[in-house]
Amino acid sequence: MDVLSVLIAAVAVLVGGTAGAVLYRRMTCKRIGDADALAKRIVEEARKEAQAQKKEILLEGQNDLFNQKREIENEFKEREREVKGRERKLEEMSGRLEEKLEKATEKERDLLQSEKELSRKERQLAESEEFLQTRIGEQEQRLSQIAGLTPEEAKERLFAEIEAKTRHESARMIRQIEMQAHESADRRAKEILCNVIQRYAGDFVNEQTVTAVTLPSEDMKGRIIGREGRNIRALEAATGVDLIIDDTPETVILSAYSPLRRQVAKMALERLIQDGRIHPARIEDIVQKCEQEMDAKVREIGEQATFDAGVHGIHTEIIRLLGQLRYRTSFTQNVLQHSLEVSALCGMMAAELGMDVKKAKRAGLLHDIGKAVDHEVEGPHALIGADLAKKYSESQDIIHAVAAHHEDQHPSTALAVLVQAADSISGARPGVRKELLENYVKRLEELEGIAISFEGVSKAYAIQAGREIRVIVDSDNVDDDATYMLCKDIAKKIEKNLTYPGQIRVTVIRERRAVDFAK
Repeated sequence: MDVLSVLIAAVAVLVGGTAGAVLYRRMTCKRIGDADALAKRIVEEARKEAQAQKKEILLEGQNDLFNQKREIENEFKEREREVKGRERKLEEMSGRLEEKLEKATEKERDLLQSEKELSRKERQLAESEEFLQTRIGEQEQRLSQIAGLTPEEAKERLFAEIEAKTRHESARMIRQIEMQAHESADRRAKEILCNVIQRYAGDFVNEQTVTAVTLPSEDMKGRIIGREGRNIRALEAATGVDLIIDDTPETVILSAYSPLRRQVAKMALERLIQDGRIHPARIEDIVQKCEQEMDAKVREIGEQATFDAGVHGIHTEIIRLLGQLRYRTSFTQNVLQHSLEVSALCGMMAAELGMDVKKAKRAGLLHDIGKAVDHEVEGPHALIGADLAKKYSESQDIIHAVAAHHEDQHPSTALAVLVQAADSISGARPGVRKELLENYVKRLEELEGIAISFEGVSKAYAIQAGREIRVIVDSDNVDDDATYMLCKDIAKKIEKNLTYPGQIRVTVIRERRAVDFAK
């Protein structure tokens, strides 16, 4: 029973497997047929699409070829037109060249004819020159016999007359040119100076370095001198100042070349008098404190000066030197105040001229910095100041302006000339400076002596406190043109030989008088 079941099951399995295989084969064949049909349809569609793209490419290629052909034809036509235009130009040039060639041929024939004519004239001129030389020699001999002069003497006399005539003509031309230049230059200079003077009107500066100390009583002189002079010796040793105690009532004179030392001695002496305790130890203590206070005060004054001038970035040592100028005077003019004036004037004139205002103010403020140490260092204060400016890293323009403001160096920049002008304006305005009567009279005498030293001058008068000199010439020996040259020569000699603030006007007067009497 079990074997039969097994056989039946085996047969069933075999029949099922065969039927499944047949069914699978049929399904496989159907799928293959569908795939073939799909493949054929895809291939057919791809072939049709490829043909359509081929046609489009062919059409585009034909269009490109047509466009290129048309562009080439247009380019060809354009070049053809250019060639034709060039041909026309060449034809025109050829025609012009033929005309020029004909003209050149004609000119050549004319030149040949002219050359022949010139050769003939040269021969005639050579013959005439030879004849004239012969005649000139004969005339020179006759003139020498008549005048009694050799040819060399006659040449010298002729050259002297020509030189004198040329000198007068050149003087006349120079005068005309300078008059024209002065008209325009004076007009512009007056405008600038008027603006400067209008914008800056400085007060009269009459501050002086005080060297006299007033005492409360005559008894104080003895206390200042001390037993056997120990107090006065201690004060002189501590300050470096000489004390002069004479018969002047209730006054002690302080004498020293350094204005800063005089100020320290003045401060110390006033405090000692006020305190009443005067002995060597106290003197040294007070002088030391005064020196410290003076150093701080000098720096404060210098800083305030730079602030007032609007100048910044200055070295601290130069600021200290500026503060020292507060105690330095020149012809009774306070040097620090003068420097501030020059700085302001430089700035205003630089603004009018379109220059660097800050640099101009800086140069004006520092131009007299050498006066702070000129009692310690030998040489002109302008060059000393230039060395200080160079030492403390000022620019080359500032250094040159400081060195050249008194012609110790020739001014080669506009800034240097500007500082010169501002310095003269500040120092030469009326009332700003004073001088001793002896020096004043001596300067006037020297000024008149320079004018009288010239030939043809009959009289000379210095007027307006030596700021102008009137020169009267002999009209028989000096003509109008010579007066102009004489005026220039006198001015040059004054500039060379005299030292003075501002400028001196030279006026040469020539007067011709005719006098007769009616009877």
